[in-house]
Amino acid sequence: MPDITTRKDIELLVDKFYEQVIEDDTIGIFFTEVVKLDWNVHIPIMYDFWETILLDNMVYKGNPMLKHIQLNQKKKLQPQHFERWLELWETTVNNHFEGPKAEEAISRAKQIASLMKYKVENIS
Repeated sequence: MPDITTRKDIELLVDKFYEQVIEDDTIGIFFTEVVKLDWNVHIPIMYDFWETILLDNMVYKGNPMLKHIQLNQKKKLQPQHFERWLELWETTVNNHFEGPKAEEAISRAKQIASLMKYKVENIS
């Protein structure tokens, strides 16, 4: 399997991840009912976010922490939501990629989830 090296790789990863997320019994509701995302807007933002994180190409402009604090005000994010998000992310990465960037994608997601969990519990 290849490693994550290009924007196309990021797009595949994000697309495959969100295919699982929207069907998921634990976290899907946040994306389909609580926020009712416009996927044509959200997915390219996620491409940019992960491209910035993993490929050091600074294309993401936004504040993901603020978005998740606002989400938490609509419907409380629980520890199991972060755990499921990470489980789906790690499975998706491992199903499609291997190598240093794939490992980084997993470790960075763990850092992001940990920080977001802390912030929504202590700021919201």
